[in-house]
Amino acid sequence: MSGDTQTLLRRDCPGRVLLDHITGKWGVLVLTSLTMGPLRFHQLRARIDGVSDKMLTQTLRTFASDGLVERTVIPTAPPSVTYELTDLGAEAARELEPFLRWVRTTAATTATT
Repeated sequence: MSGDTQTLLRRDCPGRVLLDHITGKWGVLVLTSLTMGPLRFHQLRARIDGVSDKMLTQTLRTFASDGLVERTVIPTAPPSVTYELTDLGAEAARELEPFLRWVRTTAATTATT
């Protein structure tokens, strides 16, 4: 186990907070959904089956605070708001892709056994 990984195991490691945000129930799905480009709230909610308005709002706020998502308000009447990945968020989503591929493959395999 590398020293970096050992650091994440410590209770006081700041990386654990980010890890918790990304790997929470909706975090991975939000990051993955935004990889295709900016989306409005209702588009994002429609893409992630089962997420409530409250949880989506909370996840987006957390990711904006973490620097993973950028919230842009377009001054129209009514205002239009879009969400998109920052460079950091896009990097996180790229890093998650092999894991998500493994999840899809494993889920397909275990569902047939």
